[in-house]
Amino acid sequence: MIIGTAGHIDHGKTALLKALTGQQGDRRREERQRGITIDLGYLYASLGEADLTGFIDVPGHERFVHNMLAGACGIDCVLLVVAADDGVMPQTREHLAIIELLGIRCALVALTKIDRVEAPRIAQVSAQIESLLQPGPLAGAPVFPVSSITGEGIDALRSALVEQAAAVRARREDGHFRLAIDRAFSVTGTGVVVTGTAFAGHVSVGDELSLSPAGRTVRVRGLHAQNQVCEQARAGQRVALNLAGDRLAVEQISRGDWLVTPELQAATRRLDIEFSLLPSETRDLRHWTPVHIHLGAQDVTGRIALLEGECLAPGGHVHAQLLLDAPAHAVHGDRVVLRDQSAQRTLGGGRVLDPFAPPRNRHRHARLAVLRALSGDTLEDILPALLPSALNGLEPALLERQFNRPRHTWRLPDEALEISTRLGPRLFERGTWDYLGQSLAASLQRFHESQPDELGPDRDRLRRYALPQLERAIYLAVLDQALAAGMIEASGPWLHLPGHRIHLNEEEEVLKARLWPLLEAARFNPPWVRDLASALDVEEERVRHLLRKLSRIGELQQVVKDLFYPDATIRQLANQVLEMERQSGVIRAAAFRDQVQLGRKRSIQLLEHFDRIGLTRRFGNERKVRRDSALASDAELR
Repeated sequence: MIIGTAGHIDHGKTALLKALTGQQGDRRREERQRGITIDLGYLYASLGEADLTGFIDVPGHERFVHNMLAGACGIDCVLLVVAADDGVMPQTREHLAIIELLGIRCALVALTKIDRVEAPRIAQVSAQIESLLQPGPLAGAPVFPVSSITGEGIDALRSALVEQAAAVRARREDGHFRLAIDRAFSVTGTGVVVTGTAFAGHVSVGDELSLSPAGRTVRVRGLHAQNQVCEQARAGQRVALNLAGDRLAVEQISRGDWLVTPELQAATRRLDIEFSLLPSETRDLRHWTPVHIHLGAQDVTGRIALLEGECLAPGGHVHAQLLLDAPAHAVHGDRVVLRDQSAQRTLGGGRVLDPFAPPRNRHRHARLAVLRALSGDTLEDILPALLPSALNGLEPALLERQFNRPRHTWRLPDEALEISTRLGPRLFERGTWDYLGQSLAASLQRFHESQPDELGPDRDRLRRYALPQLERAIYLAVLDQALAAGMIEASGPWLHLPGHRIHLNEEEEVLKARLWPLLEAARFNPPWVRDLASALDVEEERVRHLLRKLSRIGELQQVVKDLFYPDATIRQLANQVLEMERQSGVIRAAAFRDQVQLGRKRSIQLLEHFDRIGLTRRFGNERKVRRDSALASDAELR
C-alpha cells in the first residue's frame, strides 16, 4: 500500500511519519533550513504487515500544491493531517478537495499536536473535521488524536493503517505497465534512475519500455520496488528503475513523463473528460478558460472547452474537452485536476473518458452520446453501449490503448462481431453490420431505378452513392461480404443486383453487329469512335452512346475518351503484362510497347488503364502486377 499525507503547512505531517515509522523521510538542505516541506518526500517501513508500506510526504504550503498533486496521484490511502491548535485551515480544504477529485476513497484523519491543547479543543476540532468531511465521499473517515512528541495515539493509528492495507483493493496487474515518473536523477556508476508509482501491470529487469509522451525506447537495467532490490515490480508499488538507452541523459526526462510498455505509447493533446466544478468556486467557469491541468505527475497548461453550454455554475457537472499545450499520456479512467491560470486555486477535476478525442463541434450530439457510453468503469460495461453508434466499427488496438486492456483479457458481449478489413480487425454490433449490408443493396436498387440504362456503378461510385460516411476499408469489407453472399454481383468493374441486366434494343443490336467485327479485327489497335462512325456512315453520337452502353454491360472497356477495347482483348493484353513480369520481374513501358507493337502514347494509355482498374501499380517508371487484382487472378487461371 502507498500512503500519502495531506494537510495545511506546519500541521506536523513529516513529524507524524517519523513517529509512525521511526524513520526520517527525504529532507533537502533548503527544507531543513526553512523548516518546511517543499517537495515530495519518500520513506518505506513495515507497520507490522509482511510487505513494506510506502509513504509519500507532501508539502502543505499553497505555493507547492503542484508538488502535492504530483505525489497524490499515485496513493492508495490518504492520511489527512489537521493540527489541534490550528484546526481546519485553507490548505486542509484544498488538499481534501484534490483527494476527492482524484477518486481516493480510503482516508484516515490524524488530529496532531494534541499535547499542545486541552480536551475541549480536541473535541471542537474533531467536530470541525467531521463537518468538513460530511458532504463528500470521505464522510465518516475515522479521526485519531495523536502526538508525535509524546507518542500518544500513534499505536492506534498504526494499527488502523495496517487494517486499511488489508482492505485496499489491489491495482490491476493484467494491464500493460505504466508508471508516472516523479523523480529522475543520475547515480555515479549506475546511470539514469527514475522513480514513481506503478499504476498498472508489471515490469521486469531486461524489459523494453517507452518514455512517454516522447516515445523514446529504454531498457530496464535494474529495479527497486518499495525500496528493495528485485527482479520484477508490479502495480501499486513505489518503483525505482535504472534505465539504459541510446545517449540517454537525465536532462531528457521530466517529472510528469511516463514509462509505459510500447503498446501504450501514443501521445495526445486532446482529452474528453467528465468534469466537476468545485462548489466552493465563487463564479461560473466559462468555455475556453485557460487552466493548469494535472494528470498523473504532470502539470501542463491548456484550455477547457465545454461541450454542453457556454458556462458551468459552481458544483456543476459537464462533459468537456481539454486542449493541452504539450503532449501527454492518459488512459480511460485517469483522474485530472484543474487549477486556475495563475495556479493559485483548484477549480475542479474529473475523469478521462477518451484520451484520443476527435476535434469538438463535429457531430456534437452523436459525440455526447458516445461520451455518455464511455462513462462506465470497465470495457465490458462500455462496449454494449458503444458498439451500436460505431458505424465504422471499433479498432481493437485503439481500445487496448484507450483502456489499457490487453486483448486476451477481453470478454466481448454476445452481440459483438469481429470483422477483418484491409486496415486490420474492427468490432461491430451484429445489427449494425447487417444494416450496412442491407443499406448497400437498397441503395443499389435505387440506383437501378434511377439509371435503368446503366448496368451499375463501380466500387467508388457506389460508395459515394450508398455509404459515404464509411471509411474506404470498412466499405470494401461490407461490399466483399455482400458479393460473397450473392446479395450483389460484379460484371467487370460494374456492380449490380442479381438478375439486373442492360438489354440493347433492336436498333442497337443491329448497330452492334456491324461495328463489332471492326473492333475485333483491329485487335490491339481498335478504331476511335469517329473512325467507326465514318466507316459505318452512322452519326458519331449514336456510336458513342452504344459503345458506352456496351462498356456498362461489361463487353467493352473504355481506355480513354472515345477509345473502347473488347473485354476479351483487354484480357489478352493483361496476359501479356503478366508474362512480361514473369520474365523480367517488372513492367516497363518501352518493353510493353515493343511486345504489343503499338506506339508509345497508346502503350502508356493502356498501362495507365491497367493502373486504374487495379491490375498494376506504378513505381516511378516501372510497374508491378497487384496480386490482389481479380483480373490478374482470372488471367492466371486461364
